[in-house]
Amino acid sequence: MIHSVKFKAVLDTNVIFPIVIRDLLFWFAYYELYTPKWSTTIFEEWYEVMTRKGLSPEEASKRTQKANHAFPDALVNNYEKLIDSLELPDIKDRHVLAAAIKSNANVIVTNNLKDFPEEYLNSFGVKAKSADDFLTDIIDLNPEIAIKAFKEMVLNRKNPKMDEFEVLESLRKVGLDDTANYIHALL
Repeated sequence: MIHSVKFKAVLDTNVIFPIVIRDLLFWFAYYELYTPKWSTTIFEEWYEVMTRKGLSPEEASKRTQKANHAFPDALVNNYEKLIDSLELPDIKDRHVLAAAIKSNANVIVTNNLKDFPEEYLNSFGVKAKSADDFLTDIIDLNPEIAIKAFKEMVLNRKNPKMDEFEVLESLRKVGLDDTANYIHALL
């Protein structure tokens, strides 16, 4: 099912903030393995997390602007009206589902699965998947392109420069064990 840019995924803040997860998600999107979607609210949360973790406001703004520039069609507009009508365990997550509904996304990529009940999301035709499950699905359906994207991501890594195995280890450190093991097996 995840095999083309027609497949849309809303990326929650918690999968955009860790650099190594964001890099892999963005490289897979760059290789047109899926279409990323996000909202201004998601990016406001990302900005807040970056500045809280010590990044300067200028650098945090630069990162969000770079993402919007790289994927100009990713920003979902006019989702705000839907927020109040949605019911989720954490009301602070309603904007994510609203963006998914408004963009006709197939999946919400989040590491807070408990906040997105499967049955409720099904009523909107949306699934929630962890970053690890989402990335392994993409690799499973497009192993050659996924490996190409991974290798280019590694080649473009700076600060610090890492080889493939160091990047795989950094994926494991952020909980992407299945993704790292799958890529490792394909290298």
